Amino acid sequence: MGDAALGVREVVAKEQPSKAQRGTVKKASVRPAKTVSGKRKKAVAPARVVPAKPSFGQLAGLHQTHDPLDLRSSVALVMDQDTEEILLAKNDDAVLPIASITKLMTALVVTEARLPLDEVLTVTQDDVDTEKGSRSRLQVGTRLTRGEMLHLALMSSENRAAHALGRYYPGGMNAFVEAMNAKAQLLGMRDTRYVEPTGLSSRNQSSAQDLARLVKIAYNEPLIRELSTSESTTVRVGRREAAFGTTNGLVRSPNWDIGLQKTGYISEAGQCLVMQAQLAGRRLVLVFLDSAGKYSRIGDAERVRKWLVGESRKDS
Repeated sequence: MGDAALGVREVVAKEQPSKAQRGTVKKASVRPAKTVSGKRKKAVAPARVVPAKPSFGQLAGLHQTHDPLDLRSSVALVMDQDTEEILLAKNDDAVLPIASITKLMTALVVTEARLPLDEVLTVTQDDVDTEKGSRSRLQVGTRLTRGEMLHLALMSSENRAAHALGRYYPGGMNAFVEAMNAKAQLLGMRDTRYVEPTGLSSRNQSSAQDLARLVKIAYNEPLIRELSTSESTTVRVGRREAAFGTTNGLVRSPNWDIGLQKTGYISEAGQCLVMQAQLAGRRLVLVFLDSAGKYSRIGDAERVRKWLVGESRKDS
């Protein structure tokens, strides 16, 4: 593991956000102002200001690393899928939270177990997010097949679907998480650790090098390729039909030929994206972690695409 990875762990341990950084702001004392008639108007307390929580990469200073493409991601890796030649690397050995990129391993464990895709799974209170309090359109009691749950987890990053997939694994959640970590070790992902199947926990961590290995292996599963690059689907939630769409707009772009993808975000991880794509006549694996800004991971992917296409034209 490189110095960057060690630096992240040291900073995270020693430089956790202060009380002020976490957004603890005392309410201001507001005295009602008098009107022309002499009566006092009802005071309105100022809005509570909550600063954005810094990511682990920001705490470690990884965003200070410069690169030729001026990427907004503090971690990036572009690798030739066939030759494993590294075309671009930026803090690629740093170990960071990976958010919903976790779901790619969740899908790999489920598909390799060859569990019946038509088995009906039920969302329960156990699948409700108590880590981040995130919302879900899959209400408690929703019944979907394992295949539908897998589709929503990969395409729409549905947390309750991913959690239900782990809970219904033979042996339960503990056995599922053990299988995730065992698979990571088998693939040589030495910097990777999973504690749950959704990515909501910041303790799910990995490096760009490890995630490139994961993308390459997951690409061998046709079902993961198909579901992760799907644009939309409709499932029955209760008494109505609900439409779900992809979290990655590049899937719909005519400029991209994407064979597999997964997005992710929690505040500790920043915006994350992994993809397998055909660019400039090569099959490539792209990893972007800890990107700053809502659309910055997409912007970084476009910067890489334009760079590679430009380089290809120079060579031709």
